[in-house]
Amino acid sequence: MNFLEKLLQAARTNRSLLCIGLDPDPELMPGVEVLQFNRAIVDATSDLVCAYKPNLAFYEALGIEGIRALEKTIAYIPEAIPIIGDAKRGDVGSTARAYARALFETFGFDAATVNPYLGYDSLEPFIEYKQKGVFILCRTSNKGSADFQNLVISESRLFEIVAQRAREWNKYGNLGLVVGATYPQELRRVRQLCPEMLLLIPGIGAQGGDLANAVRYGVDARGEKAIISSSRQVIYASSGKDFAMAARGAALKLRDEINLYLDSH
Repeated sequence: MNFLEKLLQAARTNRSLLCIGLDPDPELMPGVEVLQFNRAIVDATSDLVCAYKPNLAFYEALGIEGIRALEKTIAYIPEAIPIIGDAKRGDVGSTARAYARALFETFGFDAATVNPYLGYDSLEPFIEYKQKGVFILCRTSNKGSADFQNLVISESRLFEIVAQRAREWNKYGNLGLVVGATYPQELRRVRQLCPEMLLLIPGIGAQGGDLANAVRYGVDARGEKAIISSSRQVIYASSGKDFAMAARGAALKLRDEINLYLDSH
């Protein structure tokens, strides 16, 4: 089963387009170890999501113990739920091959995020893992993304060119794009350019992205192929001992809101 098949199966089984970012921050966690925290979040939410998305930075910042916690977290997540390694890798070909091997073979992620700035040869090693998903940064959710991504080149904005190139490179059907919910009109444009591709949509919750527009503009013609990601809004819904229960409540609310907008789409 390839990444797309696994994702769609999880989304349909759980009636969910929600992806939860597993981004452990000791300053926000309620006094528990990373692995204990992640396991509790997974136990509380695995029937409500289509995917989990650990951001590697939070684990790398904790040193070797953080990496071990990441490995054990990946092993703990139910096999039916795909895991996206949010690494945003992008480097010259030989280094890219090592990055791809690390993410897909050593860690065993089902998909990964990559940076297209170095061009196709920096992405090709990831793309050649035909069973894995590869999400190319396109129009990211942060404010500074406009510094480059909105630049006009030959009458097209840079993020539009990235989307068009990604569509051309999608020979195995395993490419997707990262487009922030904080820029709904750009999200709409990317969906127009890439009607069949997966879109990973961060920016809901703490970053202020509009959920209704994320659903409206993000899904494909079948109401699928959008992965709406939330991290802090869910996993830090409570800073107390009830953090897992609170995370479930926040995830359930988000999942149901997404479905409500989807039903009216």
